[in-house]
Amino acid sequence: MRSTMSKHTQQAVNGLGAVLGTMTSSGVKLDDFKHEIQDYMIAELPGMLELPQRIYTGSTHEQGKGTFHGNATLSDYAFDPTEVEDTVLYLNKGLKPGDRVLALRVNSGNDVVILCRVVSGNG
Repeated sequence: MRSTMSKHTQQAVNGLGAVLGTMTSSGVKLDDFKHEIQDYMIAELPGMLELPQRIYTGSTHEQGKGTFHGNATLSDYAFDPTEVEDTVLYLNKGLKPGDRVLALRVNSGNDVVILCRVVSGNG
């Protein structure tokens, strides 16, 4: 009975969980599934975007009567910390064919959700 229960449990969870895959021009190819999946979902991350204080250095040019005088000065441009409400990170707008992704199977393995792009920790 224990062997039978173990076998049924293993069959039930086979094909579930997180898996790596590769984006293609028309879908996603999971590492453990031989067919490309064209009907998939992509996670969106709603929330609040917090931007720290930052300073950029850039140059300004003096112009007179439409003619560039060639005088440039470097200036610091300071931006105060700010929070932007109701922001959404759209992962799908940043994915390209060939990108490696982390996917999660849901709904008994019938649907695939792309969670994020993954990169090597060595580079």
